[in-house]
Amino acid sequence: MKKADIFEFYRRLAEANPEPETELEYGNPYQLVVAVALSAQSTDVGVNKATRALFEKVKTPQQMLDLGEEGLKDHIKTIGLYNTKAKNVIKAAQILVDEYDGEVPDDRAALEKLPGVGRKTANVVLNCAFGHETFAVDTHIFRVGNRTGLAPGKTPLAVEKKLDKQTPEPFRVGAHHWLILHGRYVCKARTPECWRCGVADLCRFKKKTPAPK
Repeated sequence: MKKADIFEFYRRLAEANPEPETELEYGNPYQLVVAVALSAQSTDVGVNKATRALFEKVKTPQQMLDLGEEGLKDHIKTIGLYNTKAKNVIKAAQILVDEYDGEVPDDRAALEKLPGVGRKTANVVLNCAFGHETFAVDTHIFRVGNRTGLAPGKTPLAVEKKLDKQTPEPFRVGAHHWLILHGRYVCKARTPECWRCGVADLCRFKKKTPAPK
């Protein structure tokens, strides 16, 4: 996709949604770490349902440790892989208490050392909590990047690097939100809703879906 088309692609998405945000509910950087870690292979809607009551009680890593693994499981048992996720969240809370005085580090390498926190999670935290220009490539962004021609790549990391290289200002901070939301609600996996897509004319996807009759 040409530079002018990339700029226009983002411009239209930004015009439709000037202040994009993650759909995960959280009140501080630590709660965001927990929410994103829990969201792996789960929906944001499902995570939000599970964390609303949890986050009333738990706002810090120490409070998570006080709740304990079994107490955490009681809150998140509706989420897939909740046993493994509970173990990781507790281990991560201990590290944050022991090594970072209970604060979430504004550093990718430090975040990725936390159990249950991979590159995608670290990118979300850095972007949403600290305003970094990061690109958290999930299944939606991977699909949109490849399908549209915006950032083709064979792996999530390849797509991330392409987005980092080609996404212009002033769209870099909000880019991954726009792309996730576009993939989630318009450029869907099975049947993309091309007939109502605001960037369809810029997209390289050849088999455009016609409007339903």
